[in-house]
Amino acid sequence: MCTVSFVTTNDKIIITSNRDEKIVRPSAIPPRLYTINGKDLIFPKDPLAGGTWFVAKADGTILVLLNGADEKHKVHLPYRKSRGLIVLDMISDDSPKDFWTEIDLENIEPFTLVLFQNKMLFQLRWNGKGKETTPLDIQKNHIWSSSTLYPSAIREKRSNWFHTFVDQNSEISVSTMYGFHRHTESGNNENGLVINRNDELKTLSITQTVLENNKVSIFHYDLIAQQEYSSSFITV
Repeated sequence: MCTVSFVTTNDKIIITSNRDEKIVRPSAIPPRLYTINGKDLIFPKDPLAGGTWFVAKADGTILVLLNGADEKHKVHLPYRKSRGLIVLDMISDDSPKDFWTEIDLENIEPFTLVLFQNKMLFQLRWNGKGKETTPLDIQKNHIWSSSTLYPSAIREKRSNWFHTFVDQNSEISVSTMYGFHRHTESGNNENGLVINRNDELKTLSITQTVLENNKVSIFHYDLIAQQEYSSSFITV
């Protein structure tokens, strides 16, 4: 939910997300198949609020959440609804993109969404006052870092790490992207891709989805329990 990358390589689309969270929160329920509003979805679940930060739908739609919008915001509790539940509301609609234009986000904490739908990529942002919809080129590679944890200069530095990595690797694969998200700046506990800030805030997991032909695969790596999970389905 706090670092997300999108790459296109060899007819595959690979979307990878690192979840940075306070360690007092319980571990996520590993990805499994759920049916919500008649839609088949695979996602890891937050056991506290019941929402998610990363979800794939049976038609190949992918939705990934990052906390915060363009800049760090002041928190004004209580909020009306969890952002992870907003993700499920959107993805379980026939068209998440259309749902985005209609949804009322008043008193919802700011967030950024990465939406891949119908072979199109969008950055969707809610800054607490208004929505922003940005179409993105799926032939290009993209990375996002949460504004709540990483100030602008650090986000720019992380973006440089990503683009340097992609440029220097002629063969980008699922495993190399996992390696980037798992090991980049491994000694940098404050701002590396896997963080550990005073044993209070850590990168808890890495989740990936791979879209290839008519198949969607999800891989989930629990970095605390040191366990791996995988699931997939044929798109319809």
